Amino acid sequence: MKLGKYSFGIGDRFGHQGPAQLKAIEEVMNQGLTITPVWNKSHREHEIIKTTPGSVRTEADDAVNKLGWDDAYFVDADHITMDTIEDFLVSSNYFTIDVADFIGNGIQESDEKTFLEKNGSLIGDMEIPGISEKFEINESLLKKIAHNYINAIKEARRIYQHIKKEKGDDVVIEISMDEVEKPQTPVELFFILKTLSEYDVQINTIAPKFTGRFNKGVDYVGDLDKFSQEFEQDILVIKHVISDYHLPEDLKLSVHSGSDKFSIYDSIHNIIKQHDSGLHVKTSGTTWLEELIGLASADNDGLQMVQSIYKTAWSRFKELTDPYAPVIDVDYEGLPTPDTFNSWESKKVVAKLTHNPDDPEFDSQLRQFLHCSYKIAAEKKSEYYNLLKKYEKVIGSNVTNNLYKRHLKPLFLE
Repeated sequence: MKLGKYSFGIGDRFGHQGPAQLKAIEEVMNQGLTITPVWNKSHREHEIIKTTPGSVRTEADDAVNKLGWDDAYFVDADHITMDTIEDFLVSSNYFTIDVADFIGNGIQESDEKTFLEKNGSLIGDMEIPGISEKFEINESLLKKIAHNYINAIKEARRIYQHIKKEKGDDVVIEISMDEVEKPQTPVELFFILKTLSEYDVQINTIAPKFTGRFNKGVDYVGDLDKFSQEFEQDILVIKHVISDYHLPEDLKLSVHSGSDKFSIYDSIHNIIKQHDSGLHVKTSGTTWLEELIGLASADNDGLQMVQSIYKTAWSRFKELTDPYAPVIDVDYEGLPTPDTFNSWESKKVVAKLTHNPDDPEFDSQLRQFLHCSYKIAAEKKSEYYNLLKKYEKVIGSNVTNNLYKRHLKPLFLE
């Protein structure tokens, strides 16, 4: 199977919403645009929920069979490292290789020498077609790039070769460099991609870091003009290296959105259309939040479950939020107490959690906090799963409408 020009990563913490997610993508397909679904779940999520990578394969296969889907689809081993890859090899056919921990780790003298030899001819003013500014390349800059990225590229190659040995060529490879402090510059991305090619690492997508905050479950916070500039420059760098440095023709940019970055969708849509570029967008916990919203709207035992999850989560704030500290902005003192939360009627809980910044009831901190609190639902497994089945219709409708109307449609159609 081949990853399409446009693809969309759909996370599903508990594996119950595969058909509802696929229905959203079918809505786009019905309008003549092909999007490849990619079900993604990380090692961390599996550990927290006590699931296995094989469960994601089962969910994807079941959804595809139920809806009669006959196009390509993938199962993503999300943010894997050499320490976590083994459990994903059988069930996955898309591998997001995370090398963030190897960025900025120094370099062997021989590697630096080789890098300078391979790139010395580029010293001077570099021009990238479509980008108006020129980039000055000097030996000092080359050494800095080598020191920051060669070890990460070598680790990517090590994992890549292991995947190819075990799986062969029928896989999709993504390199993830988004979970770092600073965005890669166009020049850095250029040399990263060029060097990956020289190391014979043939990737299909790359996820760089962008300016701004990509907090979990809420909108982008940052300079929209700066993001748009970075996104477009990255698109143009990819086009350049494909033509000049023998990278796969279907290489495309991947945006790890953290879900719900509505304010950047318009820019993304316009830029990919302008440059006729492919795109992969990965979402995370949107579906889990839609489950909570669906249960709250059902009232009765559904609302009681949401109240119970919140009460336990509130008492374990640090445990739940520490793993997500770099990608959330939540003040414990700013959250409602469980007594306050329990005093709210169904309609108010739904308004608090639904991502609608124009609604004065919307609570960004509460939404981010519950985004991180899925561990509590996992601990209530059978009770929680039974309610997902009981209210399958309302939850499924929420999931489908959210993905189609608020994500897929503005990204790819409007």
